[in-house]
Amino acid sequence: MAVSLGMRISGLLVAGAVAVAAAAFTGDGRGTADGRGDGGTVVTAGPTAGAARPPTDPAGNSSAPPKQRPDGHIGAPAVTGTPVPPPVGRTPSDPPTPSPSPSVSRKVLEVPGWLPPGPASPDADGVPDPASVYDLLSDPADCRATLGVIPRLAADGDRALLRGLASACLAVQGEGGDWAQAVRDHAASAGGGDSCKGRAAHAVLGGLLDFHRRHPGVSVRLKPASGGTPACGYRIARVDTGGDGTAVPGEAIGIEQADMYFDPAELLRSGGVSIGGQEVPVRTDRGVLSVVVPALAPGPVDVAVRYGGTEVRLPMAFTVVLPEPNAPDEATDGPATP
Repeated sequence: MAVSLGMRISGLLVAGAVAVAAAAFTGDGRGTADGRGDGGTVVTAGPTAGAARPPTDPAGNSSAPPKQRPDGHIGAPAVTGTPVPPPVGRTPSDPPTPSPSPSVSRKVLEVPGWLPPGPASPDADGVPDPASVYDLLSDPADCRATLGVIPRLAADGDRALLRGLASACLAVQGEGGDWAQAVRDHAASAGGGDSCKGRAAHAVLGGLLDFHRRHPGVSVRLKPASGGTPACGYRIARVDTGGDGTAVPGEAIGIEQADMYFDPAELLRSGGVSIGGQEVPVRTDRGVLSVVVPALAPGPVDVAVRYGGTEVRLPMAFTVVLPEPNAPDEATDGPATP
């Protein structure tokens, strides 16, 4: 009877142990060692038979079992050690600065300036001269036609300069021309030309050559000048009476012109000179007009030069005086009257 009771107690003990173990393996995992149920240490079963040996690969090589990381994951080891400081000048929260993307800069070339206005020469005699050829070049579209007229000019004056300008005009617009000829003609007129139009042509040609040096092989379309200061400011520069500013009737004087925009020879056909309001005969030697003072009352007088529809005047250009008694006659330069 005692044995039977002992066996029954032992069976109860074994059944209780099995129930505890089953609860441990089949529960919801919220049980803890201290019974607080706060998700602490999880109870696990011990290794089964043969689990003590490390696993082997198909070749038979053994490898160490993977270690469990501190965060509970198995795989690559967790990052440990001293953190690497961020680059100088940036904080950990700064986003990386993107590299600037290359950009293409498109610069518009400045077209060289063209010839300033004349004024235009009337070309009264119909014979080409440097002043009228300059006018033919006022439109860059006419450079080729003008280049054919230039050989008819006299060898002196601004002939070479105008040829170089017409050649560069064609070359810079990609219409032929001759840069080498333009360079030679510009160098030959280093003084800047023989007239106001010649000086303007020299400056414009220099600008074209400079553009070609900076942008070889580039072609641009030239445009006529619109307005602006004329190349020539035609005027009477001075009246030469021998240095004292006086002249007697019958005395020859010289009238110097400045910035002429026409052939001086045309003045004899299409112009004239007046002194004190009286028309006088005139002779010309390029820019200097030679006239004789008419019979006028003593006093200051104006001198005016007219060409076509243009007239320039120099007020009180000189003073008319009477000849001294017994003085030689200025017209005949003879001896004094006794």
